Amino acid sequence: MAEQAQEFDVVVIGGGAVGENVADRAGRTGLSVALVEHALVGGECSYWACMPSKALLRPGAALAAARGVPGAAAAVTGDVDVAAAFARRDEITHHWDDSSQVDWVQSTGISLLRGHARFTAPRELTVEGDDGEVRVTARHAVVVATGSAAVLPPVDGLAELPPWTSREATSAQQVPARLAVLGGGVVGVEMATAFADFGSAVTLVVRGDRLLTGAEPFAGEAVAASLARLGVSVLFGAETRSARREADGVHLDLGSGADLVVDEVLVATGRRPRTAELGLETLGLEPGKAVAVDDALQATGVDGGWLFAVGDVSGRTATTHQGKYDARVVGDVIAARFDPRSSAADSPDGATSGDRALAAADERAAGPWSRYRATADLGSVPQVVFSRPEVAWVGLTEAAARTKGIDVRVLGYDLENVAGASVFAADYAGHAQLVVDDARGVVVGATFVGPEVAELLHAATIAVVGEVPLDRLWHAVPSYPTVSEVWLRLLETAGL
Repeated sequence: MAEQAQEFDVVVIGGGAVGENVADRAGRTGLSVALVEHALVGGECSYWACMPSKALLRPGAALAAARGVPGAAAAVTGDVDVAAAFARRDEITHHWDDSSQVDWVQSTGISLLRGHARFTAPRELTVEGDDGEVRVTARHAVVVATGSAAVLPPVDGLAELPPWTSREATSAQQVPARLAVLGGGVVGVEMATAFADFGSAVTLVVRGDRLLTGAEPFAGEAVAASLARLGVSVLFGAETRSARREADGVHLDLGSGADLVVDEVLVATGRRPRTAELGLETLGLEPGKAVAVDDALQATGVDGGWLFAVGDVSGRTATTHQGKYDARVVGDVIAARFDPRSSAADSPDGATSGDRALAAADERAAGPWSRYRATADLGSVPQVVFSRPEVAWVGLTEAAARTKGIDVRVLGYDLENVAGASVFAADYAGHAQLVVDDARGVVVGATFVGPEVAELLHAATIAVVGEVPLDRLWHAVPSYPTVSEVWLRLLETAGL
């Protein structure tokens, strides 16, 4: 088949949640946009990460919540129905069918190109798909939104097993009797929780001395204690030296003198940007590395202002929600910067070309909290771990704030002492902590640990992003009896 050629104003490489948001926002001023995806439109979050993992975790959390409430606990007579949990997961992932996502893309006027994209020159790519190769040119901008992939550590024999990554874990159709999870981060903790709920004998192998190293230390300690109560064996300071599959299972040499024998191994030791096969060397960038960007998400290593990167691939964010925030920013930057209407004659609706150019001028004059700058990436990133207890935090930890030279005051309060917690569950336990910039009197970080504390996080995110002074927060009255009343108790701890 002869090579085809197509031209668009904007080309977005990667059709996951982040790429979809870029494409949608970039096209709002009339720019033609192509979205390139070689796998499922909707990407990692929809099919192998956020959505399926939370579907797998929800049954155990719901059972635990019911068992904590006198009057409801007696109705809980069994454990998680694994088959039903898997079936619900399959519904949420649409059975790994992206038809509905494709329908949405097409309904917006975005052109979907199926295949692998590779740069051949500035603003030029080839897209290789099942129907041949398409040469694609972007008149104005290319956005790399290819996400990240799981990293296998250099352990002898590990790749040959082969092990599970998060993809195999979240799409599993069977529960291994014995499961080893390598890594004490978000994926490791969540999947250890889910498979313990499903009846696996889970061993969590952690090289360091704590879980969830991005959070406050007390959060990891609470989760480790909870995992132990679930029957998970948590091995700290353990390094996997080799792996081999034999007739009785997978043998992991942890250097303790005896092998750990399991049925499957889940590797959750980190991720790297998916940039190895994009032809970035053509642009003077290093394949396999993150694409460095500024706060407008424009690549700093490429001249001309046409290349952007967003989501995991930029190295700035590692969550879907923050990646989608960045996507909205870069989409708006592109829509404003290359607005096709800004040079048009007076339009039928009365808007002049000068009026149309205002958005571009606003983008050029953007301040740090403008819609055209991803300022929240620098110190206001929210994160939720759907372990039991849940862990939710935003902004800076105490250690990170001190490293930045901030005069820190730490306010803490045990959630079980709030009236709403006693109503929620008889055995409610948790902790809340605020990190305060004492010189300015504003919250720069917040952490919550406890049942369903994810729903407390957005209030903290608003406080951090808005740099709301403590004496103003005093007038934000929490409803009674809710767990949110902890805000009042924290402010009282501050002396207000």
